[in-house]
Amino acid sequence: MSNDIMIHGMLCDRALRFAAIDGTELVRTAQKTHRLSRVATAALGRQLMMTSVVATLCKNDTDTVTTVLAGSGPSGNLVCVGRHGGLVKGYATNPWIELPLRADGKLDVSGYVGTTGKLTLIRDLGLKEPYVGMCNLVSGEIAEDFAQYFTASEQQPSIVYLGVHENAADGFVTGAGGLLIQTMPNCPDEAIDRVLRITDRIPMLGMRLADGETLEAIVKDLFSDLDAEYTDRMAPAFLCDCTQERLERALFSIGKQDLTEIIEQDGHAELTCQFCGKTYHFDRPALEALLIEANDNGGNDEG
Repeated sequence: MSNDIMIHGMLCDRALRFAAIDGTELVRTAQKTHRLSRVATAALGRQLMMTSVVATLCKNDTDTVTTVLAGSGPSGNLVCVGRHGGLVKGYATNPWIELPLRADGKLDVSGYVGTTGKLTLIRDLGLKEPYVGMCNLVSGEIAEDFAQYFTASEQQPSIVYLGVHENAADGFVTGAGGLLIQTMPNCPDEAIDRVLRITDRIPMLGMRLADGETLEAIVKDLFSDLDAEYTDRMAPAFLCDCTQERLERALFSIGKQDLTEIIEQDGHAELTCQFCGKTYHFDRPALEALLIEANDNGGNDEG
């Protein structure tokens, strides 16, 4: 059973809002699901936690948030999808790539992601078209890139911390945490100054989780002089929502010509979910039923 937790609250007489996450178990699950290298675990783990946080800030239970990191490094695309309750899924195009440690002994996340490229954030709010925002990467370290996105694309000044700590010997995730602090409308400068005084302590969050402290205790200590008000708690998790029906729709979308070729040449199809690795099998009768549906709809001829 996961012990992960996310805490939401307000600071400085409700002048700022925050969300703090202990995502240790969800990062471990992602690492195991995708057999991530150490550097891929750190990179995707950071993105998963922030995607989970952003998803919980949506107003409706059916809203989703997708984040895509497309950098110049060897990672390829890193894609995460968050939904109600902080549930999140994600994958890296090249999860097995490992890089040498940096000169300071830390994992080379920016080398894996790349220092140039784009961060795209897609909010599907159930409207006709989703909201799509984008910004250039500033470092490839992910936390700084999200902070830049919120500030530049959403005009929301933000402090972002994301950290994944792994055992040097075997890569086991010992602690993973994140923190987002954002100003509310008409936030006074005095409140911002009070928060800035604790920024040098924020990077200790991940290490303190790795040392066994609870997120509640860390947050209480970190915000002890900021009039913290706690508004919500939830249990984030790495959890894919793929189904046979969703993969069936993907098959249907390839078109009548390709469906016919699969039936005639193979007689079956297997589709694997990128987010969790689960494989779905479609036998000949299932494929023929899809083809009949496509013919009845009188369209979908493109391959």
